[in-house]
Amino acid sequence: MSCQGCVGAVKRVLGKLEGVESYNIDFDAQNVTVKSNLPPETVLQTVSKTGKKTAYWRAEAPTKPEAKPVAAA
Repeated sequence: MSCQGCVGAVKRVLGKLEGVESYNIDFDAQNVTVKSNLPPETVLQTVSKTGKKTAYWRAEAPTKPEAKPVAAA
């Protein structure tokens, strides 16, 4: 995405795609995170229709809090 027009194109296609719960466009990092109940391939193909380069990227998994030992009574 090289300009705000590109961002607008991605917003338009994701906004029209039924099943997309939310999305976040990070212009500086050049990535889009989509929360959806659709197959990932459907989302990727839809965004590809904008003419923008598309690929999967792996988000960092949220860290789980460490389990604390339980004291026996």
